[in-house]
Amino acid sequence: MKPQLPEDFDVNHRLRVRDDLRHADGAPSLLDATPKDPRLSVLSYHDRTKHNLHRFATSLGYLDWANQPNPFRRFEGAPLIRLDEVPPSPQPAYDGLFGSDRAQAPAPFHARSVAQLFYDSFALSAWKVAGDSRWSLRANPSSGNLHPTEAYLVSGPIEGLFPGSALYHYTAFEHALEFRRALPGDLWDRFRAPTGCDLMIGLTSIHWREAWKYGERAYRYCQHDVGHAIAGAVLACAALGWEARLLETIGDRELAQLLAVDRQSGFEAEHPDVLLGIWTGPDAPAVPESWPDPQLVAEIHKQPTQGKPNQLSHDHHPWPIIDLVVAACEKPSLNLRPTVCSASIADSHPVRPVGARQIIRQRRSAVAMDGVTSISLATFLHQLNRTLPHRGNPVWRAWPWPTSVHLALFVHRVEGLPRGLYWLDRDLTSPGSGRALLRADFVWERPTACPETLPLHRLRDGDFGDVAEEICCRQSIAADGAYAVAMVAQMEKPLHDPGPWFYRRLFWECGMIGQILYLEAEAAGVRATGIGCFFDEPMHHLLGITDRSCQSLYHFTVGGPVEDRRIQHREAYFHRGIEPAAICH
Repeated sequence: MKPQLPEDFDVNHRLRVRDDLRHADGAPSLLDATPKDPRLSVLSYHDRTKHNLHRFATSLGYLDWANQPNPFRRFEGAPLIRLDEVPPSPQPAYDGLFGSDRAQAPAPFHARSVAQLFYDSFALSAWKVAGDSRWSLRANPSSGNLHPTEAYLVSGPIEGLFPGSALYHYTAFEHALEFRRALPGDLWDRFRAPTGCDLMIGLTSIHWREAWKYGERAYRYCQHDVGHAIAGAVLACAALGWEARLLETIGDRELAQLLAVDRQSGFEAEHPDVLLGIWTGPDAPAVPESWPDPQLVAEIHKQPTQGKPNQLSHDHHPWPIIDLVVAACEKPSLNLRPTVCSASIADSHPVRPVGARQIIRQRRSAVAMDGVTSISLATFLHQLNRTLPHRGNPVWRAWPWPTSVHLALFVHRVEGLPRGLYWLDRDLTSPGSGRALLRADFVWERPTACPETLPLHRLRDGDFGDVAEEICCRQSIAADGAYAVAMVAQMEKPLHDPGPWFYRRLFWECGMIGQILYLEAEAAGVRATGIGCFFDEPMHHLLGITDRSCQSLYHFTVGGPVEDRRIQHREAYFHRGIEPAAICH
């Protein structure tokens, strides 16, 4: 049965979409003049980088292979400390990571556990080989496998690794830490003491890595990747029985100084994203609202660094609009009392005999779906339940912000559930809040077997395969899975309060949801993939969104994968002892 679509929605390219790239209030595009209000700069960037049925966001239009960025950042001259490969074991079970505040007994804090943390969050997971070409995959997913996200460790002495406090950069190719800066012990103690955490992980983005392929829209994809990386790090900590939370009181400038990336400039510069605090003991106390002390950050900044960042490309294409939105999204230091998940939802799904670390490291992105595989209703509802923010989920315990993202679901092949368009309202503190955002003529019916704790509603019946495919840049993968997802974020409200810098965090929340769906798919014996290419306004039109109150930020699909048998696989670190230039080509 074909869906009863709104009369003014035409899937066959006749939908009229505004193409003037100007705000309704008359504010100019970023390329015309830079608005003085950072919020308008963000909205202007977002409007300009929308894909429409008759116009894609601006990019080169071809791949400049001669200047493809090196996927591995190295700090030449920095001492390299190799980490152990800690192979996955059956325990803890993947489902054992969820359901209580701290499901696992904390592992000891030493070199091997730190090695395991990075092995399960940022390390290589495999190599693929096709003819003369070879490329690596990582535990943390990335759009286009371009990996703009870099990871840093800030820690006190680590038994078996280094006797002092230091800043390190993680390099995935070697599965090693590059020693960047020593921190006098008393300085580190004074810096971390108010937080109570034992170590910190900092993330940065190299926007050029994505812009090389995707042009102006690349900034969006970099933020998706940060969200994936956050969730990946948090779950890797959970597998060790450790707790991780975002430390959001620190500003971008202070974070850049802490991670020693503030002096980088140009196309290949790293931009600070987020700092995660990690507690290896039984308690994770609240972080003071005014942490950190700027004087302590300044003292850390004075400490000498080792190593010079390697050059990633010989030449570059400028994308000035990305520089402008970066400036508009700079986050200040905050006096912040974080939101704490208070909801408690029973995780009634039986514990499956699959190890958490195996699931994390086997995660792959499907390149195509078979159009046949279905999943059970119980599996579907369980996967949606895992995306909800509640205390039993370590990913959402780490997230100190109210829920901004809801899920529009194209259900294609879920046993026991009619095909159609559905809506999951993820805001557990304000049930039904999503209803006011969408079309008044949606039916808003609860599926019969849906538990009361899962706010899922059917909006329209019918086969939405053609619609999902058309909206996702005419990619069949959106129609051929068991279901597809459009992540819809409230936008205008959070850009006013907390502020325009929150734009990045809307994408992070989407990426965190995506990471959960990736792992849930693997645990269910199917596969998933993120879809960054979609037509923004047609999706909004389908839902009845006529302004910027909400925007579609990320699409996703889950189903039975089609494997390309021409591609062979090799182990993640078969190349130990071989230089990158001899492997990557």
